[in-house]
Amino acid sequence: MLSAIKIAGQVAVYAAIMAVLGYFSDTPAYRHFPADQALIKLSLVHGGHSKGGCREPTPEELEKLAPNMRRKLICARERLPVAVELELDGKVIFSETLEPTGLRSDGPARLYESFPVAAGPHALTARLRDTDRAEGFDYQAHSEVALRPGELFVVQFRAESGGFLFHEAKE
Repeated sequence: MLSAIKIAGQVAVYAAIMAVLGYFSDTPAYRHFPADQALIKLSLVHGGHSKGGCREPTPEELEKLAPNMRRKLICARERLPVAVELELDGKVIFSETLEPTGLRSDGPARLYESFPVAAGPHALTARLRDTDRAEGFDYQAHSEVALRPGELFVVQFRAESGGFLFHEAKE
């Protein structure tokens, strides 16, 4: 008799725990951002040009090196910072200079930012400077987009693909 009461008590406790877990697994509804907005994500991993540029080694420098270490150009390891700008409908919503990563500042600059925006048509312009020029940008791209509510739109930089890529994220 006593074990039947214990079993019934355990069943009641487990049922109560499952009911609470079941309720909170679906309620309250969670939204990452408001239902009437879209999300633009800016993503890049890019190394700026070498700081100090490259030069040809002298014949004496080449002679000191092992044959397999001889290169046509000697370049500084340290990289330049990368300047990034994102403009939405003529207004700059992001502008930052990213420092190179790594112990010797020889790694790529990294960026991953999100911007909630109102759904609807927008003009997007992305710019990037990875050289030592004082003004202007080395890469620039423009896109007219019509964002739907809840849409995730990605602005990505790939130098090997020619610069900025604009695309809707696949679900």
